[in-house]
Amino acid sequence: MMLLSGHHAFITGGSRGIGLACARALLAQGASVTIAGRDVAALGRAADSLRTGRAQTGKPAVPPDPQGQAPAGLLPRVDICGLDVTDEAAVLAAIAAAARQLGPVTILLNNAGQAQPAPFAKTTSQHWQQMLDVNLTGAFHCTQAVLPQMLERGWGRIINIASTAGLKGYKYVSAYVAAKHGLVGLTKALALELATKNITVNAVCPGYTETDIVQDAIANIMQKTGRSEEQARAELAAGNPQQKLVQVEEVASAVAWLCQPSSSAVTGQSIAVAGGEVM
Repeated sequence: MMLLSGHHAFITGGSRGIGLACARALLAQGASVTIAGRDVAALGRAADSLRTGRAQTGKPAVPPDPQGQAPAGLLPRVDICGLDVTDEAAVLAAIAAAARQLGPVTILLNNAGQAQPAPFAKTTSQHWQQMLDVNLTGAFHCTQAVLPQMLERGWGRIINIASTAGLKGYKYVSAYVAAKHGLVGLTKALALELATKNITVNAVCPGYTETDIVQDAIANIMQKTGRSEEQARAELAAGNPQQKLVQVEEVASAVAWLCQPSSSAVTGQSIAVAGGEVM
């Protein structure tokens, strides 16, 4: 069912992992998608994979009209955008350009994130600021840039990919945990401001998920402890009552549901996709 036909989703960190899985899920529901990130080459490869997968349905892909309405029965477009979310001016320009290409942005997925471990005593002010800039301030920039388009359209979905780190603590990643707690707080505050505007704001909080960030964490455990990859992976999965790493498609499924028109009563929520790790 093309429940999101005529809508335009802007996804940061969209070239891989959770962002790419979400792009695929939203395309399947009829939304046009702009995937954004710093690695333009990776974005190009990701867009090709999305287009190839869509072409296998046998349906042609055409651009929406200037108001963002996708022609009935035809699938929407995929576009890419090289972007550093910590650069406010670049974000404003990128989202304006994306709207000219595919119509007003009515779905924003703040997925760009970065996790670098460090004991608190060794966390430099530069490290601290970098974690805040990428994981929290980037979402602030993108949300401010798209909000006028959503208000004018009278409909919107803002989804922040936080983390279980936004709901609980983890050792050796204090800056990351602080940033993700901030993102959950921003979600709640903005949801209240927009509650009467037909715009919902929610956070999806994955546990350890099969992404590049987790691969980096596994490599770090192996390097510092001498454990094998299998042992390091098992250590990360141990906190999940299901005893497994979350899959990106499981996160994307939650995101796609929050974007649907039928989810309009769900706002200000922080939904853990973590196998019961947070209850």
